[in-house]
Amino acid sequence: MLSHRLSRTVLPLHYALHLVPDLENHTFTGSVRIEATADQALKELTLNAIELNVSSAQVNGQAVGFSLDTDLEQLTLSGLVAAGPLTIDLEFSGILNDRLRGFYRSTLNIEGQDHTVATTQFQSTDARRCFPCFDEPDFKATFGITLDAPSGLLAISNGAEVSRTSLTPQVDRVVFADTIALSTYLVAFVVGPLAATDPIDVGGIPVRVIHPPGKGHLTQFALEVAAHSLRWFADWYDLPVPGGKVDLVALPDFAFGAMENLGCITFREVLLLVDPEQATQQELEAVAAVLSHELAHLWFGDLVTMRWWNGIWLNEAFATFMEMKAVETFRPQWDIWTGFGTSRAAALDVDSLAATRPIEYPVETPADAEGMFDLLTYEKGAAVVRMLEQFLGQEVFRNGVRRYLANHLYGNTDNEDLWQALEEVSGQPVGDLMQDWIFQGGHPEVTGEVTGETLTLRQQPFRYNPGGADQHWSVPVRLRTTEGTQAVLLAGDQPVTVQLDAPLCNLNADASGFYRSSLPEAQATTAAERANLIGDRWAQTLAGRQDPHQFVAAMEPYALDGDLAVWQAILGGLTTLDLFSPGRPVGGVVDLLLPMTETLGWSGPLNEDQRTQQLRGLLLGALGQLGHHQPTIDRCRELWSSGAVDPAVTAAAVSVTARFGDAATFGLFRQRADQATTA
Repeated sequence: MLSHRLSRTVLPLHYALHLVPDLENHTFTGSVRIEATADQALKELTLNAIELNVSSAQVNGQAVGFSLDTDLEQLTLSGLVAAGPLTIDLEFSGILNDRLRGFYRSTLNIEGQDHTVATTQFQSTDARRCFPCFDEPDFKATFGITLDAPSGLLAISNGAEVSRTSLTPQVDRVVFADTIALSTYLVAFVVGPLAATDPIDVGGIPVRVIHPPGKGHLTQFALEVAAHSLRWFADWYDLPVPGGKVDLVALPDFAFGAMENLGCITFREVLLLVDPEQATQQELEAVAAVLSHELAHLWFGDLVTMRWWNGIWLNEAFATFMEMKAVETFRPQWDIWTGFGTSRAAALDVDSLAATRPIEYPVETPADAEGMFDLLTYEKGAAVVRMLEQFLGQEVFRNGVRRYLANHLYGNTDNEDLWQALEEVSGQPVGDLMQDWIFQGGHPEVTGEVTGETLTLRQQPFRYNPGGADQHWSVPVRLRTTEGTQAVLLAGDQPVTVQLDAPLCNLNADASGFYRSSLPEAQATTAAERANLIGDRWAQTLAGRQDPHQFVAAMEPYALDGDLAVWQAILGGLTTLDLFSPGRPVGGVVDLLLPMTETLGWSGPLNEDQRTQQLRGLLLGALGQLGHHQPTIDRCRELWSSGAVDPAVTAAAVSVTARFGDAATFGLFRQRADQATTA
């Protein structure tokens, strides 16, 4: 089979890239000079290119033939090349596509007038749609970028602007500073009628938010998060912020949440611009999390990069893990790790299916690389990284990551490089431990049996459907006791006996382990542990080990629990039960929900925290939809009809009214949607 991979005979060192976007006709022209080195004489050399019209090619100043293989997305240059330094010159043109990949066009509406923004999204393998290049992560090189942009428009790239000259009254030439060594997927540039905030100084690094005109008032929260996270990451990693500046770019059309391009981080607009006075806590948490995630990548991903796309899981999982740590220090009152339990629970759910996959698997084609970006990469990966940190200890873990980064600055790595650094500082067999978690799908269930002061632990694969391969993991179990925590490593198929330091509460302290647990009379000391025990109980229900009515009855002790995460776990199960009984209320749900909904009421005091507000809306919506509670249904209809709805219960009023509405109600929904002035 022909390979999509490029030969390592030629290595790029520097790209001098010049692009001329035509925003009116949605096209671009360009040229690139690639300084490279060949370790042997060649008859031909191959780069990546697709959807480009290459008009000329030279190697060391001599014209050469060229051909494009659209299946392999490769451009082959013909002609004898000697070993040693070489210069590749290419001229090309292309289309600013509307597919949100490569060099593409976005549409910005300003006062009723549409304007084109030319922008980029190169991860995973779409730099080749913009310019011929060695489009694989370990072909790192520096980039010097020049843009010929319409006069009066903002033009930004990875490096700081170093000069702007007028070529004609209509066109400016903008030259940017050379970058550090980067993978091609991290190159970025944006041209359009955008505005920029004044830069703030964060440890000598200028930080700006690039935004649509008229939305400058929505940038301050992002700047606050960025300033905090950059300082915190620089301290945690023990390395200064990579690159010479940080631009945070809000785009109207963007396929992903955000993209960590060094110095030019692009975002979906709603995940960067926010009014903290009007936004819910959920919305603020989303902005803070996404922004911190991308900033974490500046070190773990940009400065040190995976060697190939099979390692993207560690890149994304680690940034997800680090976003949580940064947001935890930014707003401790948000209790972000308890909230992470919801994402972790979703990953456990998917990982319990027969169709689950290993976190890492072989990647050959661009399509294989795209398939890595899912819940298992981000959430399961982050949960496994956190489990490892808790097992090694936070300080030891941080020292290992610092050693890893220091050893591989500006380079590319495999998983084993991180495991080795962690082993060196911890003395633990990290590589062997992580092997089980990374290269096999699924996760274990840890069961415990207490006799006196002795605990016997066993493991087995947890699956919703019986059968499947016999699997085992090296499980770093953290026990919760009445006096704190106790750690033990459960490996292989043999039980492990543990002498308890104190009476046992549960088998997963702080819900930090990525495993299901089963312990008779388990108790929880934190909200995260309560939510985790509920999730484990519901998983056993889905696996057919207990009747659904038993699950509902087992939730009675939580009827007056005031924590949002606990109720999210409960309602996750009840909502699934509702799918199996359409048209009928879920048995027992009214008795379960009424005590807390009556305690919270339909509104709260002005200074009420937003998690309580969110809980109120969640419970009222569930009481109506799942319990078919007529007084709640009537109240929701009344609120929806009047339009005077507390924002905290808006979703409940709308969803309950819609569920029990008739054709006339549907018509009113359509009418309001058509008349709405917001998207």
